[in-house]
Amino acid sequence: MRKDYTRRWNEIKTNDSWAIFKIMGEFVNGFEKMSQIGPCVTVFGSARIKPGDKYYELTVRIAQKIVESGYGIITGGGPGIMEAGNKGAHLGSGTSVGLNIDLPFEQHDNPFIDRDKSLNFDYFFVRKVMFVKYSQGFVVMPGGFGTLDELFEAITLIQTKKIEKFPIILVGTEFWSGLMDWIKSTILEKFNNINAVDLELIHLVDTEVEVVEIIDSFYNKFELSPNF
Repeated sequence: MRKDYTRRWNEIKTNDSWAIFKIMGEFVNGFEKMSQIGPCVTVFGSARIKPGDKYYELTVRIAQKIVESGYGIITGGGPGIMEAGNKGAHLGSGTSVGLNIDLPFEQHDNPFIDRDKSLNFDYFFVRKVMFVKYSQGFVVMPGGFGTLDELFEAITLIQTKKIEKFPIILVGTEFWSGLMDWIKSTILEKFNNINAVDLELIHLVDTEVEVVEIIDSFYNKFELSPNF
């Protein structure tokens, strides 16, 4: 029994070593393609939100207005808010990028991604590097655990100065205000686990006009460039 366990453990370690080549391949392919897309804004949000929902339609308008201001749109490539972001980019005749990942229930690529700008990933962490490295801003719509993960990773990287600052825009005060109130009252004021300056780049808005004004205002002061 012990020998079987040891042999299986050694097989796992061997497979882990070979996996590095697949990981490297995803990074190389991602860097080569994403480095050619130009300035973009990433739109995050729930895959479960359907066309006709107010946040789906708002996302379409936001993405269209962003591309009309000279940026492309990056999404996770799937349905819901991701589809709405790519649709808005498509309607605005702008760059529409989809970073797809294989998931058991929700993920499939949407039809509004530019054919030459649809990338597929097996590893979440590689995909998240692409979002952060090649985005000039995050527009975060209502979503679930994945959306929160991407939001807090970006905040952490900026806070720790591992990447350059860029605007992080939460859309939907009815959805995000409770979280922001808790961060301010509990994490900041009660426990002093962050500094007030850490929240300066997080904006809470409700309209597409506010989103574009924040992005444009930020880049009137800072240069556009990759974030690593």
